[in-house]
Amino acid sequence: MVQDANQRPVIFLSEGAKRTRGKDAQTINILVAKAVAEAVKTTLGPKGMDKMIVNELGDVTISNDGATILDEMDVEHPVGKMLVEVAKTQDEEVGDGTTTAVVLAGSLLENAEKLLADGIHPSIIVKGYRLAAKKACEIAEATADTISIDDKNTLKSIASTSMTGKCGTESVEGLATMIVNAVMQVAEKRDNKYVIDKEMIKVEKKEGGNLSESELINGIVVDKEIVHSDMPKYIENAKIALIDSALEIKETETDAEISISDPEQLQAFIEKEEGMLKDMVESIKKVGANCVFCQKGIDDLAQHFLAKAGIVAVRRITKSDMEKLAKATGAKIVTRIKDISKEDLGYAKVVEEKKFGGESMVFVRDCKNPKSVTILIRGGTEHVAAEAERAVNDAIGTVSAAVKSGKIVSGGGSIEMELSMQLRNYATTIGGREQLAIEAFADALEVIPKALAETAGMDPIDTLVELRAKHREKSGKYFGIDVYKAKIVEMNKLKVIEPLAVKTQAITSASEVAEMILRIDDIIAGSSKSKSKGPSESPEGSGEFD
Repeated sequence: MVQDANQRPVIFLSEGAKRTRGKDAQTINILVAKAVAEAVKTTLGPKGMDKMIVNELGDVTISNDGATILDEMDVEHPVGKMLVEVAKTQDEEVGDGTTTAVVLAGSLLENAEKLLADGIHPSIIVKGYRLAAKKACEIAEATADTISIDDKNTLKSIASTSMTGKCGTESVEGLATMIVNAVMQVAEKRDNKYVIDKEMIKVEKKEGGNLSESELINGIVVDKEIVHSDMPKYIENAKIALIDSALEIKETETDAEISISDPEQLQAFIEKEEGMLKDMVESIKKVGANCVFCQKGIDDLAQHFLAKAGIVAVRRITKSDMEKLAKATGAKIVTRIKDISKEDLGYAKVVEEKKFGGESMVFVRDCKNPKSVTILIRGGTEHVAAEAERAVNDAIGTVSAAVKSGKIVSGGGSIEMELSMQLRNYATTIGGREQLAIEAFADALEVIPKALAETAGMDPIDTLVELRAKHREKSGKYFGIDVYKAKIVEMNKLKVIEPLAVKTQAITSASEVAEMILRIDDIIAGSSKSKSKGPSESPEGSGEFD
């Protein structure tokens, strides 16, 4: 409702709609964002705590991965959903730093709230935040050290930093080595730059055993079983055919009726079908294939013929697994079985079926220079294996990001502290009220070292004061928080390293979402409309945001 010049009320919203305007809208939005950030803040760092999320079906997720927690949480408010999107974007782009991005966004809005209370207009804060975010990324770029794909030890440190606190400490080093080897294996050089398709590193998990029994397979693990009991369960020097059509008799696309009037015709029909299936198997046998992966079904009779020929077969392979098998073995995916040739076959030293906890999996091992590999995660329970899988996926993302950008920074809150200090110096060169917003941005960055200090049981204020003093020194950019010893040390010496891309993406995403939320001064929640409802029925939901 608004009023015209003659003070007459003008109603333009439907009955049941709710509207919140001005400072009330900004206050609600900031409160929601702060609440979401607070929910994941305690998960930050190696000593971060885990969250248990139980959904409406009773399924339990235990994790300290920011993206997973926010994805599993039933967030209703639109601003909360915006922060969930920040975490998802961070996860998709660089694979890690989701908690950092969300906590930083919450801190930026908390500091903006103080500026709003002092009468500073949101557009000025937004302008200051934009300047600060751009400058922070420039400073981070200048502060970063370089890395190459050949620097295996540093890449291992990046993987370890990403996984520490997410899975068993004793398993981190072994997993880090696997991850670096996997990334190096699938990396392809194009125009003097390395391109890494993370999809080509398959992560499979199986309950049973422990994390130290996890392994890197130079090939593909398919979560299927060999189709026939008479087929061999182990083949050496496998010549692999990948077929994306069914080894079955095709049904006619139009309705057809076959009229059979005597037993001889029926026998001839059955023999003809058998002959067609036999011809399919003969085509595969003739080219020398001894292992078949089929994207579709395999008829029971075809299975029998394949087993008699000593050919191993696996059916109903997903399209993504077929592509990975092609990349790993060098095989070409064949659509018409009649057209298969020796050149279409791939190679693996071993194809074998193994059982884990009563479930079978097919291993395609020791391929020649595979461009798709598998990391098999073992875990004592389903929750342990699932969390280890998330940690490994994060680490694959961080190692890939480091190789792509070729730039790294030290962790433990050191880079945030360095950016905070340099942004304060930058703020003095900017005139007007934007200077206050840049200083607020600098203060917000300190939320990361502060949160790490809290998880380590250190006094956050004393820690920040000491860190500021260290970063004022000439070579103080590496000083951060060793959460295990609750001390301030040079993080590069502890090999606590992160890709530059993780930090710049987190800063950019957090800044953009904070700016978007600050620009909102009106929340209009419409009532639900349905043509099927009668006028006497009240619509479901009043349009209010929880």
